[in-house]
Amino acid sequence: MNNHTEDWILILDFGSQYTQLIARRIRELNVYCEIHPYNTSPESFNDDPPKGIVLSGGPSSVYDEDAPLLNLDYLDFNVPVLGICYGLQSLAHTIHPGSVEKAEKREFGRATLIVDKGEDLLHNIDERSAVWMSHGDHIHSLPDSYEVIAHTANAPVAAVRHKKKQIFGVQFHPEVAHTDEGQQIFLNFVDTICKCSREWTAASFIETQVRLVREQVGKEKVLCALSGGVDSTVVATLLHKAIGDQLQCIFVDNGLLRKNEFQQVLTTYEEQLNLPVKGVDASKEFLDNLDGVFDPEEKRKIIGNTFIEVFDREVSDNKSYKFLAQGTLYPDVIESVSFKGPSATIKSHHNVGGLPEKMNLELVEPVRELFKDEVRNVGRELGIPESFISRHPFPGPGLGIRVIGKLSPDRLNLLREVDHIFIESLREYDLYDQVWQALAVLLPVQSVGVMGDERTYEFTAALRAVTSRDGMTADWAHLPYDFLSEVSNKIINEVRGINRVVYDVSSKPPSTIEWE
Repeated sequence: MNNHTEDWILILDFGSQYTQLIARRIRELNVYCEIHPYNTSPESFNDDPPKGIVLSGGPSSVYDEDAPLLNLDYLDFNVPVLGICYGLQSLAHTIHPGSVEKAEKREFGRATLIVDKGEDLLHNIDERSAVWMSHGDHIHSLPDSYEVIAHTANAPVAAVRHKKKQIFGVQFHPEVAHTDEGQQIFLNFVDTICKCSREWTAASFIETQVRLVREQVGKEKVLCALSGGVDSTVVATLLHKAIGDQLQCIFVDNGLLRKNEFQQVLTTYEEQLNLPVKGVDASKEFLDNLDGVFDPEEKRKIIGNTFIEVFDREVSDNKSYKFLAQGTLYPDVIESVSFKGPSATIKSHHNVGGLPEKMNLELVEPVRELFKDEVRNVGRELGIPESFISRHPFPGPGLGIRVIGKLSPDRLNLLREVDHIFIESLREYDLYDQVWQALAVLLPVQSVGVMGDERTYEFTAALRAVTSRDGMTADWAHLPYDFLSEVSNKIINEVRGINRVVYDVSSKPPSTIEWE
């Protein structure tokens, strides 16, 4: 259990692709919540019981051989329970086996919810409301102690409640945007039914984390590797507020940053945020190690190993550090303890993968409970400039994975100029904040062009911009044609070595946001 002072909701994960969305919806209501695998022992929450429990959806049928089933000991907490889709079926099946069956008509997509009893969970919900269904099984017969509170044309049991206890269930997914009044349902559950205090805010988070960091660190010194991104900057600013001069930040120029980025970011750190930061120009070392490397995984490995060597060398004269600060986020934590058991370990691309072991350091991860947008809110509360907070995500390996194929200083400089024109043009046209992430890619493709009376044989640049909430899924940004035309002309006219510009119109999935 993480330390927090507020009322909280426990989300038991039965494997739904939407489980993280449930957490985001509840947190948007200023209520703290945590996701744990469905088979977590209820006893682990005895010291800090939740104010309510949500059972997520899941891909299984309750009749599958290895179907994840609800541990009925969770009902002994005597707190309100909300089962969503599979969570409801698991509830009905476990309490009264045989009450779930294959639906004659499966429901996937929009449906109209018809409210039969518009109080408690369905208070303030329209009598007819659009909801998102995604199920092949449905409730056939309810235990005697339950009653139906809503239905759809195909599902006679779309929402239920216990006649005496505060146990509720819905067959649809209130957490997805396609359910029009889903947030009202969550508000009814956490506020009216669970009576949560709704005091979990960026300010309360900072206050709690400052206390926890001081308790963890004591008088010891803490190292923080800054990447120039939002996560590490928020971590450093939060730690500086907590422990002041016990913090030492290191910002390494790996030669893979954007145009003028190292100096601009360093100035922001020193002059605006007053962080104790040491800038290290190791660009030659990185580029020498990467020279001619083609494979993207090999690039990542070399960049990670070189970073560890540089970082270790910069602090090797001072063995007094006991802690290393890292910008691990909540999706990484959830991924490492998925409901099917531990998945791949927490991603190592936070710049510092391998450092704790090598340097025998203990980790400080003050934002490991937060989603990306929550980190940004904490940053705003800490006074970090909005221009920094709203920066697009930028990968740890930087432009190294945006030069497709062989790396060289010349190719990096070509990409740097293209990227600069694209990003600055987005700002100029007030489009920057409308996209989640924008980037330029240098392709290992040369093609024939004509400039004046001369034929050219030069490189192709690909531009990519996506819209997204959290980077887990993304759609290509429908930027205006006039804008793309102008940017293309500017790149071809001003960047010697580029004679063709293309725009990437693929979404995630099936494509990824980055090309490598």
